[in-house]
Amino acid sequence: MEIRVTQAKTNRTRPKDSDLGFGQVFTDHMFVMDYSVDMGWHDPQIVPYADFSIPPSAMVFHYGQAIFEGLKAYKRQDKKICLFRARDNFERMNRSAKGMCIPQFDIDFVMDAMKQLIRLEEKWIPETIGTSLYIRPTIIATDPFLGVRASFTYKFFIILSSVGAYYAGGLNPVKIWVSKDHVRAVKGGVGEFKTAGNYAASLIASEKAKKEGYAQVLWLDGIERKYIEEVGAMNIFFLMDDELVTPNLTGSILPGITRYSIISLAKKWGVTISERKISIDEVFKAHEDGKLKEVFGSGTAAVVSPVGEIRYGDKVLSIGDGTPGETAMKFYTALTDIQYGKAEDKENWIEIID
Repeated sequence: MEIRVTQAKTNRTRPKDSDLGFGQVFTDHMFVMDYSVDMGWHDPQIVPYADFSIPPSAMVFHYGQAIFEGLKAYKRQDKKICLFRARDNFERMNRSAKGMCIPQFDIDFVMDAMKQLIRLEEKWIPETIGTSLYIRPTIIATDPFLGVRASFTYKFFIILSSVGAYYAGGLNPVKIWVSKDHVRAVKGGVGEFKTAGNYAASLIASEKAKKEGYAQVLWLDGIERKYIEEVGAMNIFFLMDDELVTPNLTGSILPGITRYSIISLAKKWGVTISERKISIDEVFKAHEDGKLKEVFGSGTAAVVSPVGEIRYGDKVLSIGDGTPGETAMKFYTALTDIQYGKAEDKENWIEIID
């Protein structure tokens, strides 16, 4: 399919890198294409960033059939634009599509469309270390129909956002709050898919956490309410003695791209890495016994996020001395050095946009 390009009539100016937040500044153009049963995916376009015209009866508003991804483009020191494991994101998006009864798409075509969009929007890519161009591919159901079934029509779009650090405070340890009264997902549901409803399900606990002064929610399993799953915006790792532990994927945990990357680097470095069940009680016991050395999260937005405090009911667990741990910083530095071209990409994770 040929991608039609319509240039924006006016080109806005990107804010200074120091003024960038996260997910607030959007570029001049976006990619869109549509799906119908008769035509499949069709009419791919790059058009000026603008509102969509969607009927109030569109099924996405009523039955939540929506999936998305999050990845980044980086401006390296040599001024080349690169992507980090982008194909893995689109493979995961196709798995989410299958799980949500949404038609899958051609990854090669979408990758090429995204690159064309990024090349057009190159001026929006900030160049300071820690900043990037955030990429948000999304698919929504568009059938004007009030009935519970999979939609027959869909809209795929990619929008871009110039972003600074995910946490305004920088790479400082965050405080996380364990939810005892709410669950995000259960095995056999849609927890392993990056679908909008999973994030809607997290909001009530997130609001409670913020009121208590905590940045994120740590979710427990939905059945026994004792095994750790993930944090609201990231996967989670625990360093206990010399073992690095992360919850195994049970069908209710999002399989993070950064999570895969950390596991891969840990194995390469000879770190003992375990993907297994880990209970909140085990974490508190490890801390009591002096075995809990570090806790950190991983995700596209923050890359690595050290955790300095965990609250579980009336119990508060303090980790470390208030600064990022050595292991968390080692992974953060290794990943960001690869992403920004400061270190050799021995894993073949980087793709240069020519």
